[in-house]
Amino acid sequence: MADTRLIRIQNLSKRFETLKVLEDVSLDVRIGENLVVFGRSGTGKSVLLKCIIGLLKPDNGQIFIKDKNILEISLNELNDIRKNIGFLFQSSALYDSMSVRENLAFPLIRHFDFSQKELDEKINNTLELVSLSDAIDKMPSDLSGGMRKRIGLARSIITDPELMLYDEPTTGLDPITTKEISELILNLQKKLNMTSIVVTHDLICAEIIADRAIFLKDAKIVHEGKIEDLSKSDDPFLKNFFSNEIVKAS
Repeated sequence: MADTRLIRIQNLSKRFETLKVLEDVSLDVRIGENLVVFGRSGTGKSVLLKCIIGLLKPDNGQIFIKDKNILEISLNELNDIRKNIGFLFQSSALYDSMSVRENLAFPLIRHFDFSQKELDEKINNTLELVSLSDAIDKMPSDLSGGMRKRIGLARSIITDPELMLYDEPTTGLDPITTKEISELILNLQKKLNMTSIVVTHDLICAEIIADRAIFLKDAKIVHEGKIEDLSKSDDPFLKNFFSNEIVKAS
């Protein structure tokens, strides 16, 4: 039987001086799956993403992406793998001095040898996917928060990644825009057949996106399952989490 796992994480641990952030974390992410990672601030959610993409090196454990242990390969091999990974930061991480067109062109020029015609077609097609073709020559400062998220998402997917990593994609957005961005993420995942890991504390986003969710607490995975099952759990930690998030969203 073919291995359906895109990512395998085994016994991953990371600490910063005396602060233990991840401890003995093991996790599989299947091809085409949307995995949501819940947890309070400082519980290692963003650290997990940064370890997966190779921005942080864990103290112990192994991380396999398509059967390659990213902790044991050369920088050139790691960069080849990164070409197939999109990363959407909390701030959208757009270059303020570049137009939308230039922001989207940047990763294409860096990783591919496209002609100007191919470059223009790719940028236009990607902006159509996020319904912002009219913003192509605007500067980031001219965009609303929701528009910046969409452009950040467009830049993340413009290289056709197999894997998308989202770090709090709806932070700072109102509930209506949160729903729009979450539905866009889901539609793009289906249309482009991407695998996604979404770090969030936003229940609106998670309910729309998640195929499966995990909870990080005290540096470990303490719960795992479908959102609807976890939200009905009698576990005190889960009941407290979901009741608090429902209040925030209302």
